Amino acid sequence: TVPVRPCIMDRTAAAPTRRVSSLPQFNSSTSTLAFDQHFTTNAKGILLLAEIVSLSGMLVWILIGGTDYFRLSALCWVMFVSILLWILTICLFIIYLTGVHSRIPQIPWTTMSLCFNCAAAALYLVTAVVEAVCVGQATRGRHNYNCWAASAFFAFLATLCYAGSGYLSYRLWKTTEEEH
Repeated sequence: TVPVRPCIMDRTAAAPTRRVSSLPQFNSSTSTLAFDQHFTTNAKGILLLAEIVSLSGMLVWILIGGTDYFRLSALCWVMFVSILLWILTICLFIIYLTGVHSRIPQIPWTTMSLCFNCAAAALYLVTAVVEAVCVGQATRGRHNYNCWAASAFFAFLATLCYAGSGYLSYRLWKTTEEEH
């Protein structure tokens, strides 16, 4: 018989070997995007949040989306405009919130914001009027009527928000133009 001996491991064999990587090492503790905590407390940030969350964004198209809007081509236009502007407003909000606008100076952000807000206000004004006219085609007290009427109200409020953002963008654009 073979005598049983205790197994003794060599510590150097058990120690992990360090591999040298040819890949560049990145510092994962720093971020390339900054978060502007004060953006949501100024008038521009508050108006963008109002446009996204309560007014232009969700309420207008959600209220219409829960009805038989597809039977009226005018309401399909309302859905198109409200969803498109909602997505673009979210993108603009993220750009300003993360400070990307300051990292891409080739784009005239003030002018772009002015044009976007004025175009959005004009589109939402037309959309709100079209939607208000469509409310008359629904039966009063029914689901479609209530949703379309509420959505028309929020579309007019969204028009005011975009007009307010347009005014703020105009003031900022005017001051930056005077500086140059």
